[in-house]
Amino acid sequence: MIVAVASGKGGTGKTSVAVNLAISVGNVQLLDCDVEEPNAHLLLNPKIYRKEPVCNLIPKVDRELCNACGECTKFCQFNAIFIASDKLLIFPELCHSCGGCALVCPTKAITWEKQRIGTLNFGSADDVSLVYGELDVSKPLSVPLIKAVKNQINKSGNVILDSPPGTSCPFVETASDSDFCLLVTEPTPFGLHDLKIAVDVLRRVAVPMGVVVNRAGIGDRKVYDYCEKEGIEILLEIPYERRIAEFYSKGVPFSLEMPEWAEKFQILYSKIKEILKE
Repeated sequence: MIVAVASGKGGTGKTSVAVNLAISVGNVQLLDCDVEEPNAHLLLNPKIYRKEPVCNLIPKVDRELCNACGECTKFCQFNAIFIASDKLLIFPELCHSCGGCALVCPTKAITWEKQRIGTLNFGSADDVSLVYGELDVSKPLSVPLIKAVKNQINKSGNVILDSPPGTSCPFVETASDSDFCLLVTEPTPFGLHDLKIAVDVLRRVAVPMGVVVNRAGIGDRKVYDYCEKEGIEILLEIPYERRIAEFYSKGVPFSLEMPEWAEKFQILYSKIKEILKE
């Protein structure tokens, strides 16, 4: 079973939920897909045993074969190729590596070369296997690295994906093809606003979902009213409690120090299984 843990905005406690869920359930693979700012490893303190570079394919033009016909520029929807006078210019930071430019080139002047975009890190902490990506500084496209992280999924076991915050392409890439998505929110106007957007996206990609309300007790009841109206089940509430915040500030998953919460996260995981069976 693949469970994505996501949120419509940053700062809701998404990574904390993902890590505590992984630790409590045990014998799982945790993939941190927030490649621009991975931090699951800060809570897990894993032993890193392998690192692998990740490369993207970008066009390489043979100037002798290129006749500057412009077919590649017409095809590219991301403006990664541009013709100035008789010179073909390539902007690697805009390229999505779709391969279309090479297919439409009548002189076969376009081939491919590798460009490093980041690193895959492999580690373990007790019975939690961790994989996380780190996007290199100045590299603007995180989706190819997220795909590289997801390629490490062990489909025969239980997998938890820590999604990037927000609801743009990185979120969609992470949550797509998951069996279930846990949306972590907070009972505030900002939390409700971004929860609505995340729900809309998940419905469009047809991924079942449930909600975890973090910092319960602050704000108002509008998140609860919205979930009731939309038929979205609130699967867990984590209270706005000083002790939980203290453990988090020290980089300690609170379920390790508060056994009752390990049990609650186990119950949460069982609820997800029941929902999928239904």
